[in-house]
Order: sequence, then C-alpha cells, then structure tokens
Amino acid sequence: MFGFGMPELIIILVIVLVVFGAGRLPEIGGALGKSIRNFKKASDGKDEIEIKPKNEDDVKKS
Repeated sequence: MFGFGMPELIIILVIVLVVFGAGRLPEIGGALGKSIRNFKKASDGKDEIEIKPKNEDDVKKS
C-alpha cells in the first residue's frame, strides 16, 4: 500500500518498543484497535443517539 515491506515494519516496531517500552505496548495496541473500530462505526453513518420528534402534547405543555 505505502511500500512498507516486512523489514520496514520490523524497524518501526522496534522503534515503538524502544520509545514506549514493552509494558505499554498492549495498551497502545488496544487503544489503536478501539480507535479504528470507532472510526469504522462513524464512517458507516450509524448514530447511537436516537432523535425522536416532539409530540404535540409536549408543545402544548410549554
């Protein structure tokens, strides 16, 4: 896709491992997975919030 082969990916992984450490690597992977999942959900156009129209009774009470 971007011309990344296996050697380049290994070098990037080693750099990330040195910068963040082995203990934080699972946290970073989990956060990355959640963000990708949320991005896919948002790009599908599905909203979790339901918008209901106002009833005539609600308008009359105001």
